[in-house]
Amino acid sequence: MSSEPPLAGDADAVIARLRELRAGDAPSHGGTILSYVYDSGRAELDELAAAAIREVQPVNGLDPTVFTSVATMERDVITFARNAFHGPGAVGSVTSGGTESCLLAVLSAREYSHADRGSIVVPTTAHAAFTKAAHVLGVEEIRVPVDPVTTAVDPAVVADALREDTFLVVASAPGYPTGALDPIESLGQLARERQIALHVDACLGGFALAWWPDPLPPWDFRVPGVTSLSADLHKYGYSPKGASVLLHADRDRHRAQYFATTDWPGYPVVNPTLLGSRSAAGLAASWAIISFLGTDGFTDLVAATARATAALRDVVAGIDGLRVFGDPVGPVFAVATDPASASPVDPHRWARAVADEGFALQLQPGYVQPDGSSLPATTHLTVTPVTERVVDDLARALVRGAEAARGLPPSPAPEALADLAAAITTGAVSLDDLLSLPSETTAEFLRAAGIDPHGDGELDMPAVVAAVAALPRSVTAKMLTEFLALYTNPL
Repeated sequence: MSSEPPLAGDADAVIARLRELRAGDAPSHGGTILSYVYDSGRAELDELAAAAIREVQPVNGLDPTVFTSVATMERDVITFARNAFHGPGAVGSVTSGGTESCLLAVLSAREYSHADRGSIVVPTTAHAAFTKAAHVLGVEEIRVPVDPVTTAVDPAVVADALREDTFLVVASAPGYPTGALDPIESLGQLARERQIALHVDACLGGFALAWWPDPLPPWDFRVPGVTSLSADLHKYGYSPKGASVLLHADRDRHRAQYFATTDWPGYPVVNPTLLGSRSAAGLAASWAIISFLGTDGFTDLVAATARATAALRDVVAGIDGLRVFGDPVGPVFAVATDPASASPVDPHRWARAVADEGFALQLQPGYVQPDGSSLPATTHLTVTPVTERVVDDLARALVRGAEAARGLPPSPAPEALADLAAAITTGAVSLDDLLSLPSETTAEFLRAAGIDPHGDGELDMPAVVAAVAALPRSVTAKMLTEFLALYTNPL
């Protein structure tokens, strides 16, 4: 049997096969997917980005003294970003995405404070990238509850959580789960008083809030005490994945994120980000789009996003049984059951019904905070400029979806996983036993629950999210790891 790939030597067949594979993907354009993708609605931006990427396809961003275009483009992007976020003296780096930006923000704060390990204080609504950063860097993450009504963090709660070894506080502008804006001014004052770094995670909506038409409290480098800020260029900067920017208020904090060594026989290694060799594609696409749009272009795109967001929030407000949850600002919001309604609508059943109308919303499980207060199950909507073109169709889908879901109970977890949750509750099965199970046994649990990574049919996401809510989070993390690893590997 030949070891050659079946399409070897036939370029046309390779591309045809790729197009066939892409036909099975969710549509990345057109406004029917309200998460994951950020569609400007302007085809010329996609074409411009593709052309820019083609120009730098062979470039290695490892050494901008050799590939000087990398240095020039990065300087231009950082200049644009620091002007947008009111940090005239800010410096920084273009990274591969929000997770890398957040991890580097934690690394920089740790190194700047000369902490061996230390702790960071993070609201429960902060992005999971900070949990990942704490895990990778070996620091302790202290998670504090947010207000269960507004979903913004209380500075007094943050203050109470600070310890002698705390070197960083994190705030969101806005937070992903509900779109809430944390009280950056108060947190900045607290950070200054305690001489602790404050990172503003604006990865999600920074390049939207910078031109948002409604008045907002200061949230960027205008606030004294903000030491770093991250914002994703591949979200509301409309660049292809992956590109983000991490800015620091001063040079010393920026340099603290670098890794540099000359203590080996090879070339001097100086890395501003986690990667060594790195593609210049995201940087070039971002640079091209920023150069083309300018401030006026971003203002226009954000205005379209804001109009669509306001219209959709009004639609939800008019649906009996649902409510916009928390106090969102900017282009994202979450929808929960209205407990005051005589005819409540489960948000996950609603999302499934809206999917039947052609629009995909994102399901979020309920969450019990460290203080015992709860955030309800919600459905998340990310609004982009293209949404304005489909807002009437989407509004009808939201209303029809609510009527279809009205009266239905929340989706139950698959029976096998519900039985497992019961066994954990009674003590018949221990967490240690479950977390030490080998991969194949975990896979058997998934298949018994009807969640087969290589099976036919669409995954029942409401049931999956119900399982996340029913089981300990460490167990579902293990199971979802197994699912995704199986899904992306051959049998």
